[in-house]
Amino acid sequence: MALFLHFGFFLLLSFDTAGPARRDVLELADADFDYLATEHETMLVKFYAPWCGHCKKLAPDFEKAATKLKGTVQLAKVDCTANSELCARFGVTGYPSLKIFRSGRDAGPYDGPRSAEGIVQVMKKQSGPDSVLLRSNSDLEQFVNHYEASIVGLFSPDSSRLSEFLKAASLLREQFRFAHSSNLSLGQEYNATGECVLLFRPPRLSNKFEESVVVFSDYLTITSLRRFIRDNIFGLVPHLTVENMERLRVKDLLTVYYDLDYVHNVRGSNYWRNRVMLVASKFRGRGLSFSVANRKDFEAEIQEEFGLGPDPGLPVATIRTRLGLKYTMREEFTRDGRSLERFLEDYFSGRLKRFIKSEPVPEKNPGPVKVVVAESFAEIVDDPNKDALILFYSPLCQHCKKLEPVYAQLASELSSDPDVVVAKMNAADNDVPLGYDVQGFPTIYFAAIGRKDDPVRYEGPREVKDLLKFVKREASHSLRVKGSRSEL
Repeated sequence: MALFLHFGFFLLLSFDTAGPARRDVLELADADFDYLATEHETMLVKFYAPWCGHCKKLAPDFEKAATKLKGTVQLAKVDCTANSELCARFGVTGYPSLKIFRSGRDAGPYDGPRSAEGIVQVMKKQSGPDSVLLRSNSDLEQFVNHYEASIVGLFSPDSSRLSEFLKAASLLREQFRFAHSSNLSLGQEYNATGECVLLFRPPRLSNKFEESVVVFSDYLTITSLRRFIRDNIFGLVPHLTVENMERLRVKDLLTVYYDLDYVHNVRGSNYWRNRVMLVASKFRGRGLSFSVANRKDFEAEIQEEFGLGPDPGLPVATIRTRLGLKYTMREEFTRDGRSLERFLEDYFSGRLKRFIKSEPVPEKNPGPVKVVVAESFAEIVDDPNKDALILFYSPLCQHCKKLEPVYAQLASELSSDPDVVVAKMNAADNDVPLGYDVQGFPTIYFAAIGRKDDPVRYEGPREVKDLLKFVKREASHSLRVKGSRSEL
């Protein structure tokens, strides 16, 4: 009996220690959502379906984030297969859908990163007021002494600009930190007089090449403030992270990767960044942005997308344009920055050969479906004398495997026409050329003679007869360009 009680106590203890991480995510349903949601000032709710693969992938990070945010922001989940009325009420059409609620009211979608750390960072910004009230210099110093940048508005208490600033803070709080004060003297140290907005770049990124504080005193609207923040918050050489890379990569961007760690080694991190800044200051205003990043955060991308080997112990540099063109610095990174300067001089003069991720060109290609790789794409698909049907696939894609016999039969039926080539490319291991938007697999395009720069995407059923109709229709447009050709 004693053994049984001891075993039962062990089981109870096991459940108690295993359970809290799961219970940190609150489960909500049709019956109790309104009642429980109003108890939380800020709450992030995941609307999901148990069968959804993306939901399963998100679950561990969501639970970790819930544990880290416990006591600050509540995380919750709703199973839409069991609570369809609730999900329809909030316009949930796909899974997982994440929404932010304030005291039970839908405050909008969550558009931030879905890693545990990313969720934590974003939702910490969502907790508390949209903009923190500062009363003294001490409050200001404490607020801006932060890992991230800070935006501080200085306005008179009854100023119309203050209300506009607070509206902007409400809209942008997920991305930036806001504070405000009616003590206009707080701006004197930064040569700011009267009402204005001060943008404080992170202290860890302080340097001699640019100001740490930028003043905005123009006419204030949500749009003008958003533009001011966008144009100034990152500075000359920002710290590229997984969380901000989408915002930084909207421009042509050079990135230097190395053992960057602003938590444990600020001085070492700035050693290389200062050398990049020295070079960047010489090429400022020429259409190229600059950044530094922790190599470990982007290791897979560096090796797979830019063809670089294991960490050499020195920084490596790459350029990715907004159109997706990629360039890799092959020379060893020197401490005086001269190798980086030579890399940039070659880039701006057009001497650099862009890096293309490609499988080897097949030695033989006899089948009706021509195997294309990135290095042979121009020769086969962009052949000016032939229409081309190109299938982009992934070797792991089950839909692609199902399509394979259909595509082979189509190629066989078109093989008698010398003016049409049917091809396929493994888009997982080859760079997709410009002009082709491949977001999933399989994806099929037709590139007609005379219109190679404007390929047409196929959106219909994946049957031979339907694909054949598509080819005939698109090929008929190229007839007018060529003047004459064989009949399909």
